[in-house]
Amino acid sequence: MTESKSQLHLKVVTPTRVAVDVPCDEVTLPGALGALGILPGHTPLLTQLRIGELSYKQGMREHYLALQWGFSEIANDQVTVLAEVAELPEEIDVEAARQEKVAAEAALKGATGEEFEHQRAHLEAAVTRITVATRR
Repeated sequence: MTESKSQLHLKVVTPTRVAVDVPCDEVTLPGALGALGILPGHTPLLTQLRIGELSYKQGMREHYLALQWGFSEIANDQVTVLAEVAELPEEIDVEAARQEKVAAEAALKGATGEEFEHQRAHLEAAVTRITVATRR
């Protein structure tokens, strides 16, 4: 498939690898203030990302990644994501994610302040990983 002007190019990079480097038709990012949809011709933008699901469409097929924190730059139909963690569905250990979810829920019960926010982030990451893994 050749890349046309009506497509985006998505590149997702972590400190250890390039997780995704593909042409696509649409990208949805977990922006700091909510989901952010990107189509070809989008206005240039630099945005902070939170824990959540990144999705992208290639034709009728939708693909998913579990992201944890980062930034994204959108310019000239290029979507570049720099994330601390980016996991494809097949890379996620669902049982481990379920155990992390249970542990975070238990830890939240007695947590306050900074520890509460830390455990809430662990819970959010575990739930995202489970959701993305079930989309295989």
